[in-house]
Amino acid sequence: MKLDLLVMTVHPDDAELGAGGVIAKYVAEGKKVGIVDLTQGELGTRGTAETRAAEAADAAKILGVAVRENLKLRDGFFKNDEPNQVEVIKAIRKYQPEIVITNAWDDRHPDHGRASKLVNDAIFLAGLRRIETSVDGELQDVHRPRLQLQLIQDKYIQPDILIDITDFWDIKERSILAYTTQFNASEQDNEPQTYISNPDFMASTRARAHELGRSIQVKYAEGFTSRRILGVGDLFDLI
Repeated sequence: MKLDLLVMTVHPDDAELGAGGVIAKYVAEGKKVGIVDLTQGELGTRGTAETRAAEAADAAKILGVAVRENLKLRDGFFKNDEPNQVEVIKAIRKYQPEIVITNAWDDRHPDHGRASKLVNDAIFLAGLRRIETSVDGELQDVHRPRLQLQLIQDKYIQPDILIDITDFWDIKERSILAYTTQFNASEQDNEPQTYISNPDFMASTRARAHELGRSIQVKYAEGFTSRRILGVGDLFDLI
């Protein structure tokens, strides 16, 4: 299946938190959008790998993505090395995306920056014909996406581009809250409380989107960084 947009992030719920609005926007426009989670988030304080998988499936339905896959790399301990690069290369070649969005290049959680570098390197390597990969015995075609963007996550990083998600905020929020073990925990919850389970976290997520939206005079926006200079074909396409 060829995708227009592939969001390739390390933990289930990273895609929703950082790019849920953009995912919903392009699904609504008829684009083929998919999510590849690198790990199962099995080291998370709350829930289990199994509950996270079920929640990720629910979130995928809310967003309307064409496909969601988990590479099951080792949460917390994966490395940017050849075996893991090959797994990411296979996914890139499998879905042939035009655009890839991945984790923030630097963040509070060390997995985020490491995953961003892993995906960045794999994107380049996926375009090299002398690196051969196969799935189910079939040789894959080489492919290098034409654009890679990174999320802005916990640590604020100045965005290189902002995208209006005002019409899709509700979908984004519902997709995040599909992770019932992770967000908006009640005081009676038996599991340990975490930084993200506190209801204030969702309030701050909304506030961040609202603040980014103000920069382009819309209600809500999502911001992304780019490792290269971005260009436009027409100044009149800019907000």
